[in-house]
Amino acid sequence: MQATEPSSALSDPAVPPPPVPPAVPPGLWRLAARQLWLDFRAGELRLVLAAVVLAVAALTAVGFFADRLQGGLQRDAAQLLGGDLVVRGDQPLPAELAAQARKAGLTVGSNAVFPSMARADEAQGGATRLVSVKAVSANYPLRGRLGVMDGPEAAPHPGGAPAPGQVWVDAAVTEALGLAVGQDLLLGDARFRIAGLIATEPDRGTGFQSFAPRVMLREEDLPATGLIQPASRVAYRLLVAAEPAQARALARYTQWVRGILKAEGARGVRLDTLESGRPEMRQTLDRASKFLNLVALLAALLSAVAVAIAARDFAQRHLDDCAMLRVLGLSQRRIAAVYLGEFAALGLGGSLLGVALGGALHLLFVTLLAGLIPASLPPPTVWPALLGLGVGLTLLMGFGVPPVLQLAQVPPLRVLRREMGSIRPASAGVLGAAALAFGALLVVVARDLTLGAIAVGGFAVALALFAGLSWVAVKLLGRWVPEAGGPDWLVIATRQVAARPGFTMLQVSALSVGLMALALLVLLRTDLINSWRQATPPDAPNRFVINIQPDQAADFRAMLDGAGVRGYDWYPMIRGRLLTINGAEVGPRYAGNDEARRLVEREFNLSHAAQIPPHNLLAGGRWQTDEKDGLSVEAGLAEKLGLKLGDRLRFDITGQVVEGKVTSLRKVDWGSMRVNFFVMFPQAEMPDLPATYIAAFKAPGQKGFDNALTQRFPNITAIDVTATLAQVQAVIDEVIRAVQYLFVFSVAAGLVVLFAALGATREARAHEYAVMRACGASSRLLARVQRAELLGVGALAGGLATLGAVAVGWALARFVFEFSWTAAPWVPLLGMVAGALLALAAGWWGLREVLRRPVMETLRRAAE
Repeated sequence: MQATEPSSALSDPAVPPPPVPPAVPPGLWRLAARQLWLDFRAGELRLVLAAVVLAVAALTAVGFFADRLQGGLQRDAAQLLGGDLVVRGDQPLPAELAAQARKAGLTVGSNAVFPSMARADEAQGGATRLVSVKAVSANYPLRGRLGVMDGPEAAPHPGGAPAPGQVWVDAAVTEALGLAVGQDLLLGDARFRIAGLIATEPDRGTGFQSFAPRVMLREEDLPATGLIQPASRVAYRLLVAAEPAQARALARYTQWVRGILKAEGARGVRLDTLESGRPEMRQTLDRASKFLNLVALLAALLSAVAVAIAARDFAQRHLDDCAMLRVLGLSQRRIAAVYLGEFAALGLGGSLLGVALGGALHLLFVTLLAGLIPASLPPPTVWPALLGLGVGLTLLMGFGVPPVLQLAQVPPLRVLRREMGSIRPASAGVLGAAALAFGALLVVVARDLTLGAIAVGGFAVALALFAGLSWVAVKLLGRWVPEAGGPDWLVIATRQVAARPGFTMLQVSALSVGLMALALLVLLRTDLINSWRQATPPDAPNRFVINIQPDQAADFRAMLDGAGVRGYDWYPMIRGRLLTINGAEVGPRYAGNDEARRLVEREFNLSHAAQIPPHNLLAGGRWQTDEKDGLSVEAGLAEKLGLKLGDRLRFDITGQVVEGKVTSLRKVDWGSMRVNFFVMFPQAEMPDLPATYIAAFKAPGQKGFDNALTQRFPNITAIDVTATLAQVQAVIDEVIRAVQYLFVFSVAAGLVVLFAALGATREARAHEYAVMRACGASSRLLARVQRAELLGVGALAGGLATLGAVAVGWALARFVFEFSWTAAPWVPLLGMVAGALLALAAGWWGLREVLRRPVMETLRRAAE
């Protein structure tokens, strides 16, 4: 039987084989991903990725922590107000205010504060004492914690509103009336049992009405006292608090209340928030917030330096690869697209990794500080994460991609001629666009236009000056250093620096910007903390005494001197109402300005002194002692009323008309717990004006001093502000701790980024050292050369950086943080020393492996 062959076209030589489909080139994203993987495995992108990750991690870690700290500080400082916002008035507040807040789901509380006389039962001596009565709602306090003691020596414990029929009192009340906890206190027509002593009261307030010894009772017990009469002066307060998720509801309610008050023109009703109700806290928190934002901004600046240098180094190492790709026929457009996709993926991945690392670092940091920060911090918002992603992508695409895109323009001839196709500086247009985008992002990071403009603009100008001055310094160095003579290591180091002015200029500029950021943080942190400490020093006044009559002044001061009280405030106090400005009545002038109208409707506290108060700063004009026609006005009041130097003001002082010209403006720190005045006459004596005296001093440690003072001068009002001062100091201490911790963390993160920037020059230095070692140079000589070069470059960068930091710091202190700049003249010298040591440490850390690498290995890498 004959076998049959299978029927197949392949077996028939007359049938041609099927055509082979042409090879489809891989897509751009696939090529970019493959190139990214190959470069990462080869170690080419690790430095760029490290720079991006460190940049975003530093920014987001600081951002997350700052965000939580700011939220915690705002929450804790709100305790001093009693709620997130407070509506206060001198008449019972409209019921619709509370009803609308409850309708919005907000928590509502209330209290009423007024002065009255408390007395002991006749069986207990029948003594009386002027007190500040505070009737609170059952859910008191809405914010903060009330501390109550069961006796003078007992430990405080948390408390709330007293039970019906009971009161909490200050220790000064029991001391003055001879009573103890558990005994009865009489208020008006009612009798109450003293259930405990007030240790801390979160919303004590800063008005004189709140500074008298406190008696706290429940609101429902108030009618039984019969103390509220038609002519009574009572401060009514409606307190509103919101949970974090109710921030929008609170904002809408706040706007609604403002609209109601403005539309109805309610007299004597005011809306207080933390910003408007507690000036001693507003400035502190505002400065802290700006400093924390500055920290994040400077971290981003450091990162830009690291990314730019690392990306340039990456591009320099890929020149030969791209020349070979051009020889093999790959187009410029395709090469550019591949590298652009590679860096976009690298930026997104590095940014996400940096956000995750920053979140973990901030959690670790919070855990480490758990024993130092007493209050739990609220959760962070998503804002730092989004900002970190934006900064990471902007950094890489704006400062990393421009040098890398030049790889597409490498000529194929570079395969034969290595000197062709070197990386050039990016064009002015590319750099300008990147700088504008990054600068806009930094202004967003700063959250303050003035802060962002000064910081970004200052660093931009400083970078240009650093580049120019370093170029000049290198050129002068090449001319001044002799060709022969001196130690070999010094001559070689000098020749290396002078032989590559462009490289040295880039290195000095990068180091200078990084060191300038660190120096700026150091200088600002020191002066900022000092300004806070000076506002409430340990010897800050804790007693204010008013209504001291002129004939009592000498005896009163003698009693203070006898008790050892020194350095106290002592000023005459004159009550006057502003009548006219430059001859025009103030009523019509401020008819459409509610805030200014409320100011001019009340009487001002005026005073006079031969010298400007030491805790006031002259903001304009001049203070001339005994100027008969002169007036000094607080700068904030002048701004609100539109006053300027040369304006004439007329006051009504108990029927006497007094007129003067504004000759100076004073900057007053209302949070300083010192005696301050809106308007002062620069005269030592004004005997024709009726005046009483006010004193502010730190009470001596003598037991019973306050009682002795009031018994000797029964007409005075002695106000104990110890509790309020302790609250203010506690919040300031927390702010200072936050600034110090963030400062240390940010400096550490900045140094890590700075080390990464210095490490980008490793391969170039390794090649130079390998050539010198091949020519016979010893490792010891090269180590000396390296140290000399790093110390010289670091000293130059440190000096330039410190000068730049002083200039930018002065502008920030003057126009943003509003405190005097006190940089010492030796700061630039210290900056040079610090710069030299930091550069040496960073160079040793990043380049220590270079001197140990075999010569052939280094030369082989350079030839590949």
